[in-house]
Amino acid sequence: MAEDTSLPLFPLRTVLVPGAALGLRVFEPRYLDLVRECGRRGTGFGICLILEGDEVGTPATPAGIGTEALIEDFDMGADGLLTLRVRGGRRFHVRRTRVRDSGLVVADVDWCAPDPTIDLQPEHAVLGLVLRKILEHIDGAGQAFPEPHFDDAAWVGWRLAELLPLEQPKRQLLLQQDDPDARLETLLRLVDDD
Repeated sequence: MAEDTSLPLFPLRTVLVPGAALGLRVFEPRYLDLVRECGRRGTGFGICLILEGDEVGTPATPAGIGTEALIEDFDMGADGLLTLRVRGGRRFHVRRTRVRDSGLVVADVDWCAPDPTIDLQPEHAVLGLVLRKILEHIDGAGQAFPEPHFDDAAWVGWRLAELLPLEQPKRQLLLQQDDPDARLETLLRLVDDD
C-alpha cells in the first residue's frame, strides 16, 4: 500500500471494477459539488458498494474496498440532469470515513497495490475463452476493448467481473481480492455455481 489520501465517495448499489465504464446521473447537491471539486482538482472520486442505506438521502454505509472513478465524459441529459461516464481506476481500502455538512461521505483511503502482470495460467484458460465469446456478442466491443489482453490474468479477471451477470456482492468479493489468480479461481467457482 502506497500513499494515503482523502477521497470523496459516491456510494452505489453497484460495483465499479478497474478498467470498467459506468454511466451515472447526478442530481443531488452533494454529488454535484463532488463533480465540481473533482473538476477543479483534476482528480477522481471513489465508488463503493452500499452496505447499508440508500443511494439517495441519508449518507449510506460504504464497503471497505472501492474503486477510483475517473470522469471521461459528461453531458446534460434531456431531463436536465448531469450525466457522467466514468472509468474505474485504482482500487482503494477505506480506513475511516467522515460526513461533510452537505452529506457527502469522504474517506481516508490507502491505495491498493497495482495488479502484477501475470500470464493466464492453463487452469484458467477456459475463462479466457469465455471472455472471447462474450466479447464476440457485444456490439462495439472492438471500440470498448481496443487492445485486448487475453494472456493477462488481471485483465481477463476484471473484464469478466465487469461483463458477467453477477450479483453485486459477488462482484464485490472479486474486487476485494488482491491476487489475479485467486480472482480467477473465484470466478471459476462463481461460473460453476450459476
